[in-house]
Amino acid sequence: MTDPTSGAFSGQEQHLPADHPPVKTGRIGVLLVNLGTPEAPETGPVRRYLAEFLSDKRVIEIPSVIWQPILRGIILTTRPKKSAAAYKEVWTEKGSPLAFITCDQAERLQPRFGDSVMVEWAMRYGEPSIGPKLDAMKAAGCERILLAPMYPQYCAATSATVVDKVGDWLREQRWQPAMRTMPPYHDDPLYIAALAKDIGAQLDALDFTPEVLLLSFHGMPLRTLGLGDPYHCHCQKTARLLTAELARPDIRIQATFQSRFGPAKWLEPATDDTIIAEAEKGTKRMAIVAPGFSADCLETLEELAMQGREEFVEGGGEQFAVLECLNARETSMDMIEAIVRRELAGWM
Repeated sequence: MTDPTSGAFSGQEQHLPADHPPVKTGRIGVLLVNLGTPEAPETGPVRRYLAEFLSDKRVIEIPSVIWQPILRGIILTTRPKKSAAAYKEVWTEKGSPLAFITCDQAERLQPRFGDSVMVEWAMRYGEPSIGPKLDAMKAAGCERILLAPMYPQYCAATSATVVDKVGDWLREQRWQPAMRTMPPYHDDPLYIAALAKDIGAQLDALDFTPEVLLLSFHGMPLRTLGLGDPYHCHCQKTARLLTAELARPDIRIQATFQSRFGPAKWLEPATDDTIIAEAEKGTKRMAIVAPGFSADCLETLEELAMQGREEFVEGGGEQFAVLECLNARETSMDMIEAIVRRELAGWM
């Protein structure tokens, strides 16, 4: 039974000590989260990034007792140097494209909401990490926070692991802010319309008309589909709706999956195999876009735009273009703002 003389639950007004720090309250936070990036295109930072990324049990669903010796003994010994070389191909004066584009998205979203809403950004792996960003938002008075994973299609290895990380942070908080999570928006009319408008404009700006347009989504092991992950279905629905919205009967449009890793069977058809097969059967003009990526990154700028072009030309193709992701252009920001406003309903 609570001691009534303590005042802790007695209803008596408690007098704060003179040195009690001021507490900021009443604000709303929006945290945009993307996958992550090493801090520099060097072997050491890439190794640290891969160690964190590939140790996530949502990403690699192999028992740790089996996986960790493989990761530490083989992969982290050989892969960082190769990955660092790839990152150097796309690194800019601003740093990692994924990082500075996500930062741009947050900075351009902020003035659309004003001072009552604090917009921040973080990476699931690497820096800036989620925990310190949530600390800063809480210190700034954000009592209600919308977590916005920037993945249109839900996948346990992307969307769910962001929520896991926030859960880890929440467990350490005595005073927890109210949290909401922005749902996947793979079939949201706002997203489909934004994609169609942006992709259509980029297609019109090309100096050739593609015979085929590949919609390249990041791949996942095939077993995830059997385990109930909706990712494959979300990608296919995005592709179907986008194809209808684009209304380009003169262009053959196909969904593919990129970035295979390891010996397991992955979702198909594979983007690289499709590029090669199209070139070998006589396709001369190809364009690729990655609608599952909210910002350009290593997978679009190096894997598709560089490796993909090489594969297509070597197979006999002639004209090849990789279209930009939505990034932080006005079409993208209008879409992100509208979805975020909808998810903040009742808070603003």
